[in-house]
Amino acid sequence: MQATPRGMRLHIGIFGRRNVGKSSLLNALTRQAVSIVSPTAGTTTDPVEKPMELLPIGPVLFIDTAGIDDVGSLGEQRISRTRAVIERVDLAIVVCAPLEVQPTAGGAGGQWTEFEDQLVEEFARRGVPTVVVFNKVDQTPADAACVRALEDRGVACVATVASRGEGVEDLRAALIRLAPEEFINAPSIVGDMVPPGELVVLVVPIDKEAPKGRLILPQVQTIRDLLDSDAYCLVVKERELRDALSRLNRPPALVVTDSQAFLKVAADTPSDVPLTSFSILFARYKGDLVEMVRGALAIDRLRAGDRVLMAESCTHHPIGEDIARVKIPRWLTQYVGGKLDCTVYSGHDFPPDLADYKLVVHCGACVTNRREVLARIARCRQAGVPITNFGLTIAYALGIFERALGPFPAALEAFRQAAGR
Repeated sequence: MQATPRGMRLHIGIFGRRNVGKSSLLNALTRQAVSIVSPTAGTTTDPVEKPMELLPIGPVLFIDTAGIDDVGSLGEQRISRTRAVIERVDLAIVVCAPLEVQPTAGGAGGQWTEFEDQLVEEFARRGVPTVVVFNKVDQTPADAACVRALEDRGVACVATVASRGEGVEDLRAALIRLAPEEFINAPSIVGDMVPPGELVVLVVPIDKEAPKGRLILPQVQTIRDLLDSDAYCLVVKERELRDALSRLNRPPALVVTDSQAFLKVAADTPSDVPLTSFSILFARYKGDLVEMVRGALAIDRLRAGDRVLMAESCTHHPIGEDIARVKIPRWLTQYVGGKLDCTVYSGHDFPPDLADYKLVVHCGACVTNRREVLARIARCRQAGVPITNFGLTIAYALGIFERALGPFPAALEAFRQAAGR
């Protein structure tokens, strides 16, 4: 891993109507020609992502979106893509500008319309910090009354001429000031569970799905997190675990395994040594572990033929015994005693209607950000559909759920209460 993954970057989305200067603003912020700029409305069709460093925040991901006022059948698809970005942004930039062809809903020359107002309300409802950019102020100054009204609502406002780079430094300052505290002081993957100077054993199977010449992302991120926390780690394959543990002069503070090797690792790890999986660590790091633990109880209610959604954050070509398409469906089928109807969604795709599903099983979400996972959890809660994740599902189906939750007392207690134990 030579660059900060997208899932660990602060996601900053740029939203607004067509031709208000969103792409020009992104180019000015990044000092690069990232997005195509044209006077033709609807030039940006799909979200354009640009990772960069925004000091002193650190690694960020800017996302330029299509106009929220696009029209026609293709326009509806572009708007749908834009709304999907809303699910995963940590900080929002809403751009407005005077446009002769746009109907106004108050404001000077169409600067502020219902589209901008709905966006600001949507981000406020989600608790996403928002900056409103009044662009093209060389043509029409920002409407002072509109600025006052927004600031009274706690919304920061900045005036720019993006095509000339004017006001961009003010926008950078506003973004730095509004960066969410939970990103500045990001939670730990595992370091807060291990005292400094203690050892964690990481069990890393090498199989067909392991990228050649490197480790998968959660494993690399966990290693770095332990080093940041002044702990250290021993990395072994599942076949070497028993021998490695026998050579230690004291037990490790924790054993973390790839979920697919849970049974063998549980058998080879002494019962007094805490054990969990990378996927379960990421259920806590990227989502809501307690909610996903409760969701795993729905496995007991599954019946043959029930629909289960398998949600993967990454996109890859399935090979061999793919975890989402082969292994987990097989383990669940064995547990339930009948075949389930499993559907896989990958990347940022997620079904708009969850009503037909009895369970959602999410991956560890190593390549996406926490905001998107929490948004999906919220959607499942609203639909009354339980959600869990890959590691929790495997541990539950294999009968080692409580042991896998041992390092997480709050989650273990939530499970016992929900299960009536």
